[in-house]
Amino acid sequence: MAQLLMPMATAVWLIDNTTLDFSQIARLCGMHALEVQGIADETVAQNIVGIDPTATGQMTWEEIERCQKDPSADLVLVEDEIAAQPRTKGPRYTPVSKRQDKPATIAWLLRYHPEFSDNQICKLIGTTKPTIGAIRDRTHWNINQIQPQDPVSLGLCKQIELDDLVQKTAHKVKAPEAEAVE
Repeated sequence: MAQLLMPMATAVWLIDNTTLDFSQIARLCGMHALEVQGIADETVAQNIVGIDPTATGQMTWEEIERCQKDPSADLVLVEDEIAAQPRTKGPRYTPVSKRQDKPATIAWLLRYHPEFSDNQICKLIGTTKPTIGAIRDRTHWNINQIQPQDPVSLGLCKQIELDDLVQKTAHKVKAPEAEAVE
């Protein structure tokens, strides 16, 4: 379902330029009818400039006219032809407050998942190969203060991402065990 961009500004424009019922505008914009009435009374959203939903392509004039004729009808937004794609690749932004946690996460991954390659760790938590190498070789400048911590609990990756990586590398762990048994 399509979502309305800038609902407050759209509500301001609809109040000023249409004869739609407050409840219709409230349902479209995800507001309470009293809040829409407050916009009309100029006690709410006094400095917000209205935005025309027909100019932004979110709605058609035919839809507005249809709902003006029938006060019980709900406004329907135009569906986007291109669905939004979730971002799957590329570097991630890590907040400054979490950047100091990366070495602890790398130490945890190296301890509990030695089957992960450096590239996989880089993509999982957004770090660099030299940092991974320094922690592995124990030459990191702060190695004495690093306590291994789970990347999921620190918020550097999602549990699903970690589980997917474990599944991808599971064959590396099972292969040596199978050879040892034979």
